[in-house]
Amino acid sequence: MQLDDRKRTILQAIIKTYLETGEPVGSRTISKYTDLNLSSATIRNEMSDLEDMGYIIQPHTSAGRIPSDKGYRFYVDQMMEKKIQEIDDIKTELMEKTDKIDVLLKQVAKLLAVNTNYTSVVSKPQYKHKKVKFIQVTEVDVRQILAVIVIEGNVIKNKIIDVSETIDKEMILKLNLVLNTFLQGLDLTEINMAIIQKMKEQAGKYSDLVGNILDSVAEALQEEDDVEIYTSGATNILKYPELSDRESASELLYTFEEKKQLTELITDHMEEEEQRGIQVFIGNETKVESMKDCSLVTATYEIGEGVYGKIGIVGPKRMDYEKVVSTLQTLMVQLDNIFKK
Repeated sequence: MQLDDRKRTILQAIIKTYLETGEPVGSRTISKYTDLNLSSATIRNEMSDLEDMGYIIQPHTSAGRIPSDKGYRFYVDQMMEKKIQEIDDIKTELMEKTDKIDVLLKQVAKLLAVNTNYTSVVSKPQYKHKKVKFIQVTEVDVRQILAVIVIEGNVIKNKIIDVSETIDKEMILKLNLVLNTFLQGLDLTEINMAIIQKMKEQAGKYSDLVGNILDSVAEALQEEDDVEIYTSGATNILKYPELSDRESASELLYTFEEKKQLTELITDHMEEEEQRGIQVFIGNETKVESMKDCSLVTATYEIGEGVYGKIGIVGPKRMDYEKVVSTLQTLMVQLDNIFKK
């Protein structure tokens, strides 16, 4: 007997429903959740075939079925294959996109420095409100497991988790199934107590382990990734007498070269909506000592939902604000057109 598309769809619906409810699944429930437009009687016949094939079992005399280990194995293998392909596709797409963005942003920094005669600062885009794309748990040794967490932006985090006892392969399989079923597509704010409780119920005696894995997921979502900053026209500051004395120039050039304070300054509060327009920081408002005689004008660009970067122009306090603001506004429109294509 072949596992055709109809049987696959019904099997997947049984497993997903069982994972969510923990209760045996009947034909009437499946008829509500699939797009097959089949009668309950037809679904019962298909479920009977799936039982004969060993993919589902009937735990007691009720009409409901639950997945067997063979059913879980088929579902997870299919899911893993699909997700691995999705990740490979995303990697390829993002690598191509990242290369293009790198080149573009470097060109933007250079163009701004030439056009304004000031120093330009551009940050690579950062992902805010990261979502879980995929989780894979594997055994490292008898006392440790590895959780590989793939989050939005194709960022991969590896977390080693200690375990108190050996976990068999079938339980590892079910953990992967539960984790991906409940967490895919969620960010940290969406992982609520109801979801956590359902996951722990599914894990049974391994509920504490699920809690530890969830802690690792939360840590991965909260970790800040290194921000890359491009600068251009740093020596333009030497054109302005108030910035060109030996000590001031040396401190400013070091700030542009070292980039740590610059990174904190330009990416601060980037995810806040009120900070996404044109922002002007004059003198000590930058909170960077070496820039006390400078002004910084910034604008936020967006390449996708929740993916932001900033562009800034640094010059003397007497900079041509009208020209700088106009230049940044025009640039934002152009970048928006490029990124939204």
